[in-house]
Amino acid sequence: LWRFHCNLCFDGPNDPDSDTDDEFAGQDSTKMKRAKFIETVNSVIQQHSGIGVNKFSIRCGLPKEDSHHLDRWISFATSLKAKIIHFDLIIIDWPLEEVHHFPLEALDAQGGSFVQSLFLAAVSIPHSGIRGLTILRRLVLESVQIFGDFPGLLAKCSALEDLEIIDCSGVTNLSIPHKLDKLRHLLIDSSTTDIEVVELHAADLAHFEYKGRVIPIVLHGCSKLEKATIMFVDTKALAHTFTAVPSILPVRILHVQAIISKYAQLQKLPTIPEGMFMNLRHMTLIVEMQMTIMKFFN
Repeated sequence: LWRFHCNLCFDGPNDPDSDTDDEFAGQDSTKMKRAKFIETVNSVIQQHSGIGVNKFSIRCGLPKEDSHHLDRWISFATSLKAKIIHFDLIIIDWPLEEVHHFPLEALDAQGGSFVQSLFLAAVSIPHSGIRGLTILRRLVLESVQIFGDFPGLLAKCSALEDLEIIDCSGVTNLSIPHKLDKLRHLLIDSSTTDIEVVELHAADLAHFEYKGRVIPIVLHGCSKLEKATIMFVDTKALAHTFTAVPSILPVRILHVQAIISKYAQLQKLPTIPEGMFMNLRHMTLIVEMQMTIMKFFN
């Protein structure tokens, strides 16, 4: 029966190998578990019927010498046109510039686009030659190196409803001139990366989340926005929290987190004009000052 199972999800060892003498036993144990994991995955995909695969998921840590197995797994998932593809890799001994390249072009090279949900972590995505991921509804990128025209890639994802970009490198200007009319959830975590501007058109956007430095954020035509989460990592960003993202003014639910370096910054907050946040029904404000956390709830 398992040869015809539609969801193939494999969770392997993800602990980094230790280089200390006191932990050689643990290192050998991890390598043995990883070898067994690779053997199991290869055995399953070799014996699987190849019929009706809905989801293919790999979560593990792989050293550089095992990258050819990853190529085989990606080829298996794409050749069978899995609707949900999930590759969450843990970098063990790879230099940052040598993470595995995920071939996005393989996702529309089998007679048309087929993937509806794509989660990638700790890989790079060179995406030249992509015609379009026309039925992709969810895209999550975590610790991914992005090469080329990323806004151009998103413009080819016309059905995208959920977009999450977490600690990815290679993108400084996230300005998307094309409309993402079906996008409902956008999460951007740039606390450790260099995104300098966010600008997009998303008429159906209902939930926006941002974590990072104070940067220009412009959300055009987001009249349906109901929930926003803003977390600025700058120590002097509290005053910008209610002014940096004008598009959040119509929201019903607002979560704000900011850091201050001294208590006096609370006394310098700008006066909120009358009429702002007319639709607001719930707000959570968390202000962190060194080791002290103060919470205010309305």
